[in-house]
Amino acid sequence: MTEKCYVSRPFTEPQRFTSAIEGPACDKVGNLYAVNYDRRHTVGKITPDGTGSLFLELGGGSTGCGMRFNRDGDLLIADHTGHNILKVDMRTKETAVYAHEPLMNQPNDLAIAADGFLFASDPDWKTSTGQLWKIHTDGTVSLLEADMGTTNGIEISPDEKTLYVNETVQRKIWAYDLSASKEIVNKRLFIAFPDFGMDGMRCDMAGNLYVTRIGKGCIAQINPRGEVVREIPLHGKNCTNLTFGGADGRTCYVTMADGGNIEMFRSEFPGRCWALFR
Repeated sequence: MTEKCYVSRPFTEPQRFTSAIEGPACDKVGNLYAVNYDRRHTVGKITPDGTGSLFLELGGGSTGCGMRFNRDGDLLIADHTGHNILKVDMRTKETAVYAHEPLMNQPNDLAIAADGFLFASDPDWKTSTGQLWKIHTDGTVSLLEADMGTTNGIEISPDEKTLYVNETVQRKIWAYDLSASKEIVNKRLFIAFPDFGMDGMRCDMAGNLYVTRIGKGCIAQINPRGEVVREIPLHGKNCTNLTFGGADGRTCYVTMADGGNIEMFRSEFPGRCWALFR
C-alpha cells in the first residue's frame, strides 16, 4: 500500500500543553520536546508513541519559545521573557544562559547552521516591529537588522545558502543570501500572503519551506521559487510551529495552540532539522 502523505492527525492528547505550546524539536532517538507542558515555564517530552511527561522546569521566570538541538545534542531555547538563549545539557538537565542580549525585545524562534551559528527572530508585538539577530558559537550576539515587521518564523535552506524570515502581522516571508561566514545580503521578498498570519517554519531536504498559517489551520508547503505547492489541512486552527522527526525524518510534528496538543503528518522528504546533525 502506498503511504499517504500530507494528511494530519492528532498525535498527543488535547490540553496537555497550554495555549502557549511552541518550539517543537526532536532528539536523535525520536523523542519530541515542546514548551509549556501543563503550565508555563516548562518543557515537555513526548516519546515516539505519543506519551507525554514533564521534562524540565525553567527557573528564574524564563519562558521558552523556539527550540533547536545543536551538534552536541544540547537543547537551545529562546527565552522570550529573559532576553536569553538557554542551553540545556540533556543528560543532566543543567540549564545555563548561552547568550544574553538586553536589547532583544523577546527572542522568539531559532534557526541553526551546521557549524552551530544561530539566528533568532525578535518581534515587538506592541509596535508590530521586529529585529533579526545572529548568535555566534561563543555566545556573543550581533544585530543583523532592525526596523523589520514582526519577525517570527526563521529557517535556513538545506544548502545553507538562504536564510528565511517571516513577519507575522505583515504576512511576508523574506529571503537573504547567506554567506559561509554567516553574513546576510540580497534581501528580497520570497512570498506575501493576502490573509492570515504565519508562525514557525522548517525546510525539508528538497528545499521546500513548511510554514504554519496560524488562524487558517494549515501548513503551506512552498518550493524554493516561492510558489505554494500545497496546503496541508490541520484539525485545529492555531498552529504555532513544526519540526521533523521519526526514524526516517519524514514525520512532521505541529504544535497547536487551540488544542494544547501536537498533530502529525508524513512528508515525502525528510526535514533539514532531522538530517542536520546525523
